[in-house]
Amino acid sequence: MRRAKGYQDLDENVGDSRIPSTSMPPPQEIEMASVSVVPDDTFTVTQAVNALGFGWFQVKLSLYTGLCWMADSMEMTILSILSPALHCEWNISKYQQALTTTIVFMGMMLSSTFWGNISDRYGRKTALSMCGVLLFYYGLLSSIAPNFLWLLFLRGLVGFAIGCVPQSVTLYAEFLPTKQRAKCVVLLDCFWALGACLEVALALVVMPTLGVHWLLALSTVPLLIFALICPWLPESARFHVASGQPDKALATLEQIAQDNGRPMLLGRLVCDDSVGIGQRGRLKHLLIPQLRNTSLLLWVIWMSCAFCYYGLVLMTTELFEADSGAGEKSCAADCRPLQTTDYMDLLWTTLAEFPGIFATIFIIEKFGRKKTMASQFVIFAVCVCVLIYNGNRTFLTCVLFLARGIIAGLFQAAYVYTPEVYPTALRSTAVGACSGVARLGAMITPYVAQVLLKNSITIATAVYSVAALAAAAACLALPIETKGREMKDTVTATT
Repeated sequence: MRRAKGYQDLDENVGDSRIPSTSMPPPQEIEMASVSVVPDDTFTVTQAVNALGFGWFQVKLSLYTGLCWMADSMEMTILSILSPALHCEWNISKYQQALTTTIVFMGMMLSSTFWGNISDRYGRKTALSMCGVLLFYYGLLSSIAPNFLWLLFLRGLVGFAIGCVPQSVTLYAEFLPTKQRAKCVVLLDCFWALGACLEVALALVVMPTLGVHWLLALSTVPLLIFALICPWLPESARFHVASGQPDKALATLEQIAQDNGRPMLLGRLVCDDSVGIGQRGRLKHLLIPQLRNTSLLLWVIWMSCAFCYYGLVLMTTELFEADSGAGEKSCAADCRPLQTTDYMDLLWTTLAEFPGIFATIFIIEKFGRKKTMASQFVIFAVCVCVLIYNGNRTFLTCVLFLARGIIAGLFQAAYVYTPEVYPTALRSTAVGACSGVARLGAMITPYVAQVLLKNSITIATAVYSVAALAAAAACLALPIETKGREMKDTVTATT
């Protein structure tokens, strides 16, 4: 309509008898004038997503992505249950227990940048579809591993596949309007918390009767469901535009408009190419001058976050086991399966993630991403220090409850900030790199939470406190605050 009105005004002015004939331009100038009057009706993916709002399309995507996160959470939570069970069944040492956890995170670390590159080159949907199938396949094979070495090998492959899961956040965030992005990404952690609670509840029922191998097998059911629904996942419209496929991007945006019951934007879909990196990013582009400080600081934050989060998860079972077996120093104490009270306390501490999520939603929108992450790291450091003064089981459970809620919200705040601060062509690569560095911290943490903790609780908690405080300083040093900031398509826009 605007385009038609522009021509109409021009025609009326040209044909108006009140305009002197000397003022009428030559025919060629009339044609050029008509072109200049017509507005350039173009829009970007960001403008379209913001205009189409949050609706049924995003609800469906929330469920798809949430299922992926729930399955990932179950595979992670099982690590704190698997080690003590294998210790009793196969008589493995403490270092072998730690290796059972480390091998998973090693696979995740080695594959994170690989999956990020696949996601940026071939699409988020393609990478997640491959991830779902591989996760289910290797997870199921883990349940029938005949010995410890085979289990290590298969759990390493499970970790390799899990390295792709953070790309689901990239896909999800790219379809969220700016105003709802932080809340929705943080709320996505509800599925993670739900998966962790479901795994603990499943272990409570399965472990006393069927054992750890059946637990491994039944834990793959959400993975199977996710693999089956992957064909219905939408591909990122931002990816299609950045990869030179605007027709497919436009079709996806039209689907959003249809699902959300909103009118589709009129005009031409455009995208500013990512300056200096072409259409697809590479790992080295994360260290270009405009992004170097942000990338290095985020790597410190992600590594500390994973180190602290998974350390707390592993410490929880170790502290409960030590509390129940205090005074026993024989071999019988070395092989003590988790009891019903242990699972119940583990379930309570896992439930702490829910209030931590909702608190993070409020704080991150009010005070911004940087201050939220920094304050949560400081509170976590204080909570971990308090564990030294373990008086009784109730006190221990309360402190672990608070610390678990804080670190869970913190991890999700990092997932909010990272996709926001990088351009489209580098977004998946950046999230994959951050996730890979995080797994380095997760690889180290079993030797602190499961080995060093046995020798000295004071030293182990001090290590986590120092790591958290260092990460808090890194949060405050980040050069960009992304609160209220639209996701960018260009490198220059991130500076």
